[in-house]
Amino acid sequence: MYQLKKVAINQENPNYSKALQRKKQIYQRNHDFRDDFSRDYTRILFSKGYRRLKHKTQVFFAVDNDHICTRIEHVNLVDAISNTIAESLGLTTSLVKAIAIGHDIGHAPFGHGGEKIINQLAKEAGLSSFYHERNSLFFVDQIELLTNEQHQYENLNLTYAVRDGIISHCGEVNQPFIKPRKEAIDLDLFVTPGMYNPYTWEGCVVKISDKIAYLSRDIEDALVLGILDINKLQQFVKQLNTIKNVSFTHIDNGVLINYFIADICKHSSIEKGICLSDSAFEVMKQVMQYNYRNIYEIKRLKVHAAYVELILTVLYDVLLNYFESENLFEALKQDCHLYPLLIHYFIEWIKEYGKYPFYQREQTYRNDEVYDLTKISDYKKAILDYISGMTDSFIIKAFNQVISFTV
Repeated sequence: MYQLKKVAINQENPNYSKALQRKKQIYQRNHDFRDDFSRDYTRILFSKGYRRLKHKTQVFFAVDNDHICTRIEHVNLVDAISNTIAESLGLTTSLVKAIAIGHDIGHAPFGHGGEKIINQLAKEAGLSSFYHERNSLFFVDQIELLTNEQHQYENLNLTYAVRDGIISHCGEVNQPFIKPRKEAIDLDLFVTPGMYNPYTWEGCVVKISDKIAYLSRDIEDALVLGILDINKLQQFVKQLNTIKNVSFTHIDNGVLINYFIADICKHSSIEKGICLSDSAFEVMKQVMQYNYRNIYEIKRLKVHAAYVELILTVLYDVLLNYFESENLFEALKQDCHLYPLLIHYFIEWIKEYGKYPFYQREQTYRNDEVYDLTKISDYKKAILDYISGMTDSFIIKAFNQVISFTV
């Protein structure tokens, strides 16, 4: 217990001041009992991007079952797992919770299939690669807004440690142990997922908790939907039990999560890092391989990917056509009755984040201007950012309006 207390991000840690650093100072209240990381947690919790996660796909899209995991449940599960590990190891739980709740806030709609398609559109547009870790940082830095004491909209302005944990959380890399990097680098240096380890031990906990959360829950959902057969799964359990020191009677969400948490809490140390035993690491690798073969790469999900590609490409192309208009805002407004969902909210999007010769932003918006809408590259990015923030259900409704003719 508490074997990492000496390296927790608190006032005794030499990296504490850097971890707390914000781009701008945020307002202070006379009676606020939260630490800085708890303030970040609340700022993310109150954001619109967090709320939209409840209608974004985790793995299985458009299921008629309220008990299948959505992106918001995944985020909350990562929060719970990482908080348990951090508390046991003596790390700062308020920092872990803030990273966890924000780590997927910029995730694309339709899960990783949507992410791949938006990345392809970005490449064709000559823009930087799109991946959700980077987009999550972009969203908390530039897109998500809260009102200040004067009821003016401002950027979230989170601490460095939380922002770093968000962009460095990639759970797709197989690592038996994770140790934080020593340098507080410029986060713009991240150009690929998992390029650097987190700066804090707390960020390392969230990174490994992300993988624990999705590996376990995806199996349970696949069973409910009939994608996995319980008898075949029991054969896999027997295979896992051939690993040294492993003895499962069955596997489900609770069993696997408890197994990994207990193993990490037992084997982690300042010398070894956030660490899995050899046996637990082998279990994790085999479960991941099993999920890819039997869940993530099945034909039904490939059919879904083609459907998503059609939807996202159509919506992107519809909005892109307006760039050549003499007055972008007026052209969009004139056609708003044709595609009310798609265009109305896009107008609101570029009003909040863009600058344009024919438009003056309202004084209540004190956030950074993200797009110069006279530039085609900025306009393309505005469209893709707008689409990446949409929920699955909103996109389908918007798409249906685009392909429908009504009087």
